Amino acid sequence: MIKNGADIVLECLLEQGVDTVFGYPGGAILNVYDAFYKYSDKIRHILTSHEQGAAHAADGYARSTGKVGVCVATSGPGATNLVTGIATAYMDSVPIIAITCNVANSLLGKDSFQEVDIVGITMPVTKHNFLVKSAEDIAPVFRKAFKIAASGRPGPVLIDITKDATAGEAEYIKEIPERIDNYKLESGVKDFDKVIDMINKSERPLIMAGGGVIASGASKELKKLQETVDAPVTLATMGLGAFPASDPAFTGLIGMHGSKTTSLAVKNCDLLINIGSRFSDRVICDPDTFARNAKIVHIDVDKAEINKNIFVDAKIIGDARAALDELNKRLRRKEHPDWMKQIAEWKNEYPVKYSGEGAFKPDDIINEIRRQAGDDAYLVTDVGQHQMWAAQFFGVEKPRHFLSSGGLGTMGYGVGAAIGAQAAHPDSVVVNISGDGCFHMNLQELSTAATQKLPIIDVVMNNNVLGMVRQWQKLFYGERFSSTTLNKPTDYEMVAKGLGANAFTVTNMDELRSAVSKAVANRTQPTVINCLIDQDYNVLPMVPGGESIEEPIIEITPDGKEVR
Repeated sequence: MIKNGADIVLECLLEQGVDTVFGYPGGAILNVYDAFYKYSDKIRHILTSHEQGAAHAADGYARSTGKVGVCVATSGPGATNLVTGIATAYMDSVPIIAITCNVANSLLGKDSFQEVDIVGITMPVTKHNFLVKSAEDIAPVFRKAFKIAASGRPGPVLIDITKDATAGEAEYIKEIPERIDNYKLESGVKDFDKVIDMINKSERPLIMAGGGVIASGASKELKKLQETVDAPVTLATMGLGAFPASDPAFTGLIGMHGSKTTSLAVKNCDLLINIGSRFSDRVICDPDTFARNAKIVHIDVDKAEINKNIFVDAKIIGDARAALDELNKRLRRKEHPDWMKQIAEWKNEYPVKYSGEGAFKPDDIINEIRRQAGDDAYLVTDVGQHQMWAAQFFGVEKPRHFLSSGGLGTMGYGVGAAIGAQAAHPDSVVVNISGDGCFHMNLQELSTAATQKLPIIDVVMNNNVLGMVRQWQKLFYGERFSSTTLNKPTDYEMVAKGLGANAFTVTNMDELRSAVSKAVANRTQPTVINCLIDQDYNVLPMVPGGESIEEPIIEITPDGKEVR
């Protein structure tokens, strides 16, 4: 069947099972938007307020579903506005397809109006990218792009299509997408034998898991491994939900803002098994002292991560679920009662709690939101103190229910990602925990949520400062608070209502309980809850940059002394 290039784009999206696309139109992509009009009964297009919001929405859709998210933008500034969202997805291994349209072939390379080399710009932050110059190439490229995005270690792929390619005609024959089988292992028997021998000899094993467990759908296998090995489990931020937070074996987060229990477990374990986490600097802190008394095993789908940040004693390269299945088949059940008793004692002695003063504290706020939102809620965060408070206190029980920018640390991520999650899960509660600094970055997307009747709940932890940066200035820069006190004249309720959202300003727990209750009950309108909190609340525990994970700061006394 002969179709124009734009229609082939939509047909290819339908082939891949795409039901929702986030984007913003413009001149170079007009032909594709004309096709969106014709295909509007088959594919939902959500018009965002800014292209960055579209990229974050595609990211939130992908993280919460495991499917490939899709965003679209025009040439030039439309395409470059996607870059931050693409980089966010790249750093956290999130499968999205970013579709941009460029000027006609005859205008490429001539500094034409709204022309930019988006393929060159995005090369460092995509898994792969394509420039499509003819209608005949659209279908093959789209099929390849979706396979690349979802195969192995997931990631974003960009497809840039010239305007005349979207106008040209080509033969289109529908194809059933090739089945993607990520259940694969590169490592052989010797690698597994070595790891199993190390596990069998260990008396104090510690399991560490990251986003790779969630990406591979290996949460059940992780739980089985924990029970078989009889080991405590810690999670990197991207791994939250891979193991239930309520499980007695869970030690809490690992890393710069990880729990004291986890720090002690890392210090005292004799074997650390890392599954699907890349040993980032925020996790290991000082690499020379990280797990210094332990043998280290690294299980990862990407062999480039092996020995990149930490040298390991054994490795398994392959899909996390396939690797854990094989280990669970071959391992015999072990018991480590003394070690698990020690973990329980540390958890009792060093609970993750907020140590500051005041009647309206971050931990109480997060706990109340968690209580009313329930186990099935999707928690989204922006980046900063509120992100770490949410990670510490929300208690995520299920995989794909915690969405946050971990690797890139993108302020302004939250509202767009919440829109994507809510579009994917219309009957679920979706909560975005933000800060007043992050809220100002992309607050315009509230109007997108209002237009689409997406009842996201945006909780603003409003302390009138860029809290995480200010915390560093307070501890390490002699309290020279350079450009971190905001003093914005923003009327949060007025802004939210002006953009079509419901809004509350709360200053105590009674007001918060009422606001959250109303927000959860409102299924047709987004809600902003502006929580006025003190600017001196800190995120603790905290490992200062470059220092050992073994000695986190767990308290700061009123006179400024650090307790470790």
